[in-house]
Amino acid sequence: MQGKRWFIAIAALVVLAGCDKMWGTIDDPTVDEIFEEGRIDPTAVPQTIGYVPILPFWEGFEDLQDIFIGYDEMVYVVDKKGVHVLDLTGKEHRLIPFTDATDVTQDRRLHLYVAARIAYSVNDSETYSLPAIFRLSHTAGAGSVVWEDTLIHPFADPSRRLIGVRASDTAARFTGLACRADNVLYALRQGPINNLASTAWPDNAVLFFSAEGENTGYAFGLNPIFPDLKSVVNATAIAGFAAPPQRIYGIPETHDFLITQATQPPAEFATLWIREVVDPNVGVSYEENASLLQKDYSKGRRFLYDPFRFSAPADVCVAGDKTGYIFVVDRDRDSVYQFTQKGIEGVPPLPAMNETRHIIVSFGGHGAGPFQFDQPVGVAYYDKTLYVADRGNRRIARFRLNTDIE
Repeated sequence: MQGKRWFIAIAALVVLAGCDKMWGTIDDPTVDEIFEEGRIDPTAVPQTIGYVPILPFWEGFEDLQDIFIGYDEMVYVVDKKGVHVLDLTGKEHRLIPFTDATDVTQDRRLHLYVAARIAYSVNDSETYSLPAIFRLSHTAGAGSVVWEDTLIHPFADPSRRLIGVRASDTAARFTGLACRADNVLYALRQGPINNLASTAWPDNAVLFFSAEGENTGYAFGLNPIFPDLKSVVNATAIAGFAAPPQRIYGIPETHDFLITQATQPPAEFATLWIREVVDPNVGVSYEENASLLQKDYSKGRRFLYDPFRFSAPADVCVAGDKTGYIFVVDRDRDSVYQFTQKGIEGVPPLPAMNETRHIIVSFGGHGAGPFQFDQPVGVAYYDKTLYVADRGNRRIARFRLNTDIE
């Protein structure tokens, strides 16, 4: 029976490969390898559910940084040149140049946010390279891109405006961006100045910006110095729970977010779910999601909050469909991981399977094969398709669960 399932899955992939431009061609020499196990854990139980590659992969990028699928159904890829705007078939529509771009996201108004750097002159005598967030519109159309706003560190931070530019500000950077359902922007900032006794907010922080670009505060309560269950140390990425596709109803309105930390040595918990807590006596603060420490081993084998589950997580995203899956890519382990919002690694078993625990579909390993990566730094998910920015291999790799092949 299991062999029959594999035959049906392979036949379905071949049919799709020949019928739809998006799926590529069966003439690719790697197509015969698509059902090799390619798992990161060779001790895992035999599986009948797993990811298969969509070929060909999109190649030719240089020093990849991030990937994001927008509400406009366009693919935004960040590399050394700036932001590449592609459609879902991989055709590039335009390149928007930036200096040292690191991250990209989009709000529900279809405004694009890009974290990069800007040359800023002080009194026309000295020029600093400062981290900035650029807000753009009309990025997917045929006309010109409209530059709506630029948020520059330290001026975008009201606790820093009176201090002026310091040499340490050139060492700060924005490493992650995410938008809530109400178009509030989360900006993940990293830097060397983290004095908790100072009236200035720490460099290591999550800043909040309104849809109009006004800084409304930061995530008070996160530890900027030592990694723990509610820290923001060497944080590499941030993700909210509102994600494409665009819907009138059903977009999660939670203010919670996920962050990844690539500390050395690795943090015990390197991918964190941070919750917003509103106390009428204290105000708004941010704390750990302690429920993820409670693990139901009758449902799963591995969990998001297993100690030292990650080495150097580089990016995280949340599926915008009803599954709400959480995806994490680890740059050091050359792997991509999938979890449910209960923190269980994997996907539920099929009804016909003699299995009660989730099936682990995480995969990877170092190399250039169809199931391998070389320093993956970005992950996105849209319409049942998983996208991975594979820096070392200079490509965007695409995958789909064999159970989702129709």
